[in-house]
Amino acid sequence: MGDVSFRGDDSSETAGIVLPSRPVLMAGGVAALAAAAGGLAVLVTLTAIGWITAPHVGLGGGLVGVLRSAGLLWLVAHHVQVTVRGVGPIGLLPLGLVLLPGLLIVRAGRWMTHAGYVTRLRHVAHAALAIAFPYALFAGAIAMASGTPVVTPSLWQAVCGGFLLALVAGGLGAARGLAPWRDLAGLVPPRPRSVILGMAAALAVLTACGAVLAGASLAMHLSSYTRAMSALSPGFAGSALLLLAGLSYLPNSVIWAIAYMLGPGFSFGLGTAVSPSGSALGAVPAFPMLAALPVGPRAAFPPWLGFFILALPYLAGALAGLMTVRIAPTPFLEAAPLWGLLTGSLTALVIGFGARLSGGPLGAGRLAWVGPVGAEVGLVALLEVGVTAALVAGAANWLLLRRHIRRLASASARSAHQAALADHLDPGLNGTTAGMAPPSAPGQPRQTRQPRISGAMPALVVDETDDAGGHRIYYDPWAADRDA
Repeated sequence: MGDVSFRGDDSSETAGIVLPSRPVLMAGGVAALAAAAGGLAVLVTLTAIGWITAPHVGLGGGLVGVLRSAGLLWLVAHHVQVTVRGVGPIGLLPLGLVLLPGLLIVRAGRWMTHAGYVTRLRHVAHAALAIAFPYALFAGAIAMASGTPVVTPSLWQAVCGGFLLALVAGGLGAARGLAPWRDLAGLVPPRPRSVILGMAAALAVLTACGAVLAGASLAMHLSSYTRAMSALSPGFAGSALLLLAGLSYLPNSVIWAIAYMLGPGFSFGLGTAVSPSGSALGAVPAFPMLAALPVGPRAAFPPWLGFFILALPYLAGALAGLMTVRIAPTPFLEAAPLWGLLTGSLTALVIGFGARLSGGPLGAGRLAWVGPVGAEVGLVALLEVGVTAALVAGAANWLLLRRHIRRLASASARSAHQAALADHLDPGLNGTTAGMAPPSAPGQPRQTRQPRISGAMPALVVDETDDAGGHRIYYDPWAADRDA
């Protein structure tokens, strides 16, 4: 529909406020409704399959009950807590289900760019807001329509969760539509980019190790998983739905495994604990994925393997600190540990936030809280990942500068040797020697020009004291000597 146009009066232009035009708002509403309706249609289909193949589950109300159940499942995909009468709040929600609306909203954001509504990076925020507001309203309407006297979803969580998810995913999609991620990352200054990439590297290592640990635990308890599936006897269609449910809880299990590696572990109800030193569990719901929980007061792994598991967060912190100074070194030795600590602290913040989202209540009784404690996991991650990143960043930055200084010293010695050899083999004109200044006038001391050796700092060294953005003019005192 053409390029993006903005309208505003003189006062708004003077204040520097740019408002999106009406077509952008309309396009955002269309994109938001298409993404929300697409996700809801997928979940309605899955709910209908479960209702047809397993009518004893008792969705109630016929087709209306199917639609309400699909609406509740759509809200769960946005991490909206529901309250069941006589049971209590249900907040242990699958994080993997968030990928469904998230990917659809990313696609909606890319459509906004391809349709011509986003032509510059500053337009990304306008497109994200244009998608987020109608999407939040749609989520609130679904929450009001899906509620029953038995099950009540949280209205404020539906509105806030829908808005935040649409804002982030829509912005990412609109930005990705403009350019590839590599080109967008190149627009970030070196110092913030080093922190972001260092944090991403640490999280990638922890996520990969957590996935391997969760898979190994499930393989060790495969017989318990088989018994749980046999006890439920879900049939072919029910087994497929149970598999999808297990996959949707896979991110939760990975985060729980990360909490296990860090040391605090997690709990499955009041008075329970699962940690590297041992486990104390009570009755566990008959869900096949829960068969991977380690049981028994003794450690689940041999001592040598347990030591390696507990060392993994330190390896992630070391990688974060190394990448932080490798991408953007600093000439100040005392600044490098601080940047490494910042990278590790942000990593710990993400881990703590993920731990908080991965758990929740399963009623108001003994299972009032299931999963890791976000604040505890984040604090331990700060001590392990953050401190290690700070130490490794300081050491790596010192080694990098030390190697550069040695390279400059070697170049200086080599240049001096070459100058001395040139003086011996190639005398200059008028009795002068190459590399020496002409004879001085009578009565004046003889001046000898020494070779000046200098070199550039390592690539992308960030000067922490440069407040002029690199726009400085320097005076070269040796310019006249070179001209002579």
